[in-house]
Parts: sequence; structure tokens; C-alpha cells
Amino acid sequence: MQAISFNNFLYLHRLYKLSVDEKFDIIEDMVTTLSENSNIDPEIIWTDFENVDDDELFESAAWQRKEGKSESGGLNKKGVDSYRRENPGSKLQMAVTTKPSKLKKDSKAYNRRKSFCARMSGVKGPMRKPNGEPTRKALALRKWNC
Repeated sequence: MQAISFNNFLYLHRLYKLSVDEKFDIIEDMVTTLSENSNIDPEIIWTDFENVDDDELFESAAWQRKEGKSESGGLNKKGVDSYRRENPGSKLQMAVTTKPSKLKKDSKAYNRRKSFCARMSGVKGPMRKPNGEPTRKALALRKWNC
């Protein structure tokens, strides 16, 4: 079975909150398409799916759930590790939380912080939710001392 197709399914699952029946319909369509494109018997693909338990199949990665996010903004260690597992070759790192006055000019951390602040400060969107709480954007900017 092709890993790319399975990752596409996981992406679709995260994108939409689907019922179990809807998820199964997507899997059926995916197996049919995969078998036609690869000239593989669908039964072989179904056998591979039977080896994956439902929790593993329908669970989203920690970096997309509350447990992978830091309350003070950004991702926590578990979230960063989860993102790296799901995106091999990723160079995602934890936030630079050192105060700007403590960073040496042109150090790697200084440049990462400066780059992040420049990019994230330009992102459109509110800094506060309707209930008055700061948005994830505001929390991240504060965490990086932007």
C-alpha cells in the first residue's frame, strides 16, 4: 500500500469532523482508487487495513490536538515530536523563549526569533477571541517575545 495515499486520508480526516461511517466510505473509495491505479487486488489492500486498529487509523497527531499545544502558545515538546514523526525530514524546533536582550546579535537563536516575529506579525487575524481570550497567534507572538 502507498503511504502517500494513507497520509492523504489522515489529512482529510483532520480537515473534516467525519462520522465513522463517512470515514469508512472514504477508505472504501481510497482502496478502490488505489487498486485501480496500481493494478492490485483490493483484497490485498483490505488485508493491510485489517492489521491497523481503529484508534490508530482515526487518531490525529498530537501537534493538532490540545495535548500537543502549549497553553502559553505554540507547540510543546510532545507536539514538536509528533510533527517530526508525521513529517520526516522536518526541521521544526521549539520556540526561542529567551529574552531578546539576552540573545547575542546574529546568533542562530536571534535570527530565528527575528524571522519568526517578522513572518508571524504579518499574519492577518485577530489577537483576541470574541470572549476576550488571546488567540493562538497572540500567544505565540508573546511566547517568542515579539
